[in-house]
Amino acid sequence: MREVERSRFVMARPPAVHRSLSPEAVVAAEGTFTVTAVEETETGTLVTAAGPGMSVPLRFESRDDGLRYTAEGEVGPFDHLETRITVTPEENGSRITMRSTVSLNLPLPFADRIAAWKHGNELERAIENLAADVPGG
Repeated sequence: MREVERSRFVMARPPAVHRSLSPEAVVAAEGTFTVTAVEETETGTLVTAAGPGMSVPLRFESRDDGLRYTAEGEVGPFDHLETRITVTPEENGSRITMRSTVSLNLPLPFADRIAAWKHGNELERAIENLAADVPGG
């Protein structure tokens, strides 16, 4: 299992950033998957994300400081995927941080490193896209 993190400062207060965060916005901002279904449950929001040749259910939970999502079940290429998005106040704005732990369900050497590298690129793209969508960001 590998951990990857990306962070970016935006010129917007945390409430404005929180209003821009939604499960659908996060999946779209990462750019790999398309949202095909959204279901509100007692434990959070279940988003079905589809990509080339696969579909991955992602369970989102709202947190006081942002969002958290995990890949559900044994569907898709992941043994484990968990991402936490936090928004913290910083002078004249906020810091958006995305931190993930990931491991692939593949018996290949360095599979987790490759997954972390790829997911790190997705987090970088997501941070850029989410920051661009924040008013004043």
